[in-house]
Amino acid sequence: MFPRRLLAAWLAGARGGGLLALLANQCRFVTGLRVRRAQQIAQLYGRLYSERSRRVLLGRLWRRLHGRPGHASALMAAFAGVFVWDEERIQEEELQRSINEMKRLEEMSNMFQSSGVQHHPPEPKAQTEGNEDSEGKEQPWEMVMDKKHFKLWRRPITGTHLYQYRVFGTYTDVTPRQFFNVQLDTEYRKKWDALVIKLEVIERDVVSGSEVLHWVTHFPYPMYSRDYVYVRRYSVDQENNMMVLVSRAVEHPSVPESPEFVRVRSYESQMVIRPHKSFDENGFDYLLTYSDNPQTVFPRYCVSWMVSSGMPDFLEKLHMATLKAKNMEIKVKDYISAKPLEMSSEAKATSQSSERKNEGSCGPAQIEYA
Repeated sequence: MFPRRLLAAWLAGARGGGLLALLANQCRFVTGLRVRRAQQIAQLYGRLYSERSRRVLLGRLWRRLHGRPGHASALMAAFAGVFVWDEERIQEEELQRSINEMKRLEEMSNMFQSSGVQHHPPEPKAQTEGNEDSEGKEQPWEMVMDKKHFKLWRRPITGTHLYQYRVFGTYTDVTPRQFFNVQLDTEYRKKWDALVIKLEVIERDVVSGSEVLHWVTHFPYPMYSRDYVYVRRYSVDQENNMMVLVSRAVEHPSVPESPEFVRVRSYESQMVIRPHKSFDENGFDYLLTYSDNPQTVFPRYCVSWMVSSGMPDFLEKLHMATLKAKNMEIKVKDYISAKPLEMSSEAKATSQSSERKNEGSCGPAQIEYA
């Protein structure tokens, strides 16, 4: 009799929502078991393998699970503390795309100037593949500001309420090397940019020279301060006489989200510099393409106004900081000279061979299916 009453009471409770609560508890229990199991596996491999081997293992598993968000996020949680450079480093193709954009803009500028048009032309519509529907096409650029040495465009980002911005400008009183170095020097920026709360390099990639940075900055009152975690990579193209810096937002396990700041998870920036003569003579053109989602509740036109007014202000601060470093001979790190040389094909082959040897000593069969 007692079991029947107990069952009846349970069914009555289930009708009032108890069944849903029971299912939720069961899901939490199963999830907890899986997370603890993943942590145990991570600790086991942490004892068996070196950090480099764990990175190789995680990279392989990440590629296998790419496209399966639930599995991928669980994997990243299990291997917390390891940043997957194979997936997040900035590739050569990204640098080359930025250089090609600068070349296209210069070609259009020369074409308009030869036809008698004095001002710089707007950017053409991006080419899209023929099988792509009209909703996926990029929007045309709209001129926002047109000055002699500073031109600003914007275009809507498809599927969002945000804009992408593009600046084409010229400076004649500083060298490309000085401007490039001041932009890269994190320690000097803390001195000339009063909005910076924190700016530091978190991790470097020895393969590509990419760096992960954590940047915390003030936003206009009454908004909270924002923080960015992003990867950047710079390159000097001697053949095309250009310098390029590409940055985009990433997630890094050593920089969790803080309740003190609003994390900006969507951020991209590409800066290309074209010297008028050489890297060490005054005068250059630059192309800056920028977009981010500052996570504000303000209408689109307010955000657009803030960015459109803030971008010229930042670039002028950067220019003045470069002039100050030049005139007062402030010591700024020379990133161009300090940049490690690309490995030769022979060195790469040696590195790959030693990596395979190290993996073999750790048991490649276990790594393959773990």
